[in-house]
Amino acid sequence: MDISSRILYPALPFIAWVVSGTLKYAINRIRHGQNARHLIGNGGFPSTHTSVVSSVTMLTGFDQGFDTPMFGLGVALTYIVMIDAVGIRRAVGDSAKWINKLVRDNTPTAEAGLRERQGHTRLELLGGLAVGTMLGWAASQCLS
Repeated sequence: MDISSRILYPALPFIAWVVSGTLKYAINRIRHGQNARHLIGNGGFPSTHTSVVSSVTMLTGFDQGFDTPMFGLGVALTYIVMIDAVGIRRAVGDSAKWINKLVRDNTPTAEAGLRERQGHTRLELLGGLAVGTMLGWAASQCLS
């Protein structure tokens, strides 16, 4: 493994996090204006978690081959993150909505403060996968 690979592999997830987060903020800014600041965090388009994990998975595939054990391991990890983003984290967000509603309905003076936007839709997930794939491909071109 040459020096560029040693730097690029661990740096790419961070790069994906910055690119995905910036894209998510820009999209929220266009859609929601000044309220975009309140939407920073989990949820939204594209899925940053998916972008981060899929970027290094796809770099592995483009660089080392899509038939390698390391790419298979990356795919498994990417699936786990995607399933978690759509399933578990979305369920947490749905639960937060109900808890906030109960608090508002039963204690009018209390502030319902659980964050309701936690998980992702399938489209948001696919957006994260697309960002990660493009970044993985672009990074592989740097190694060529």
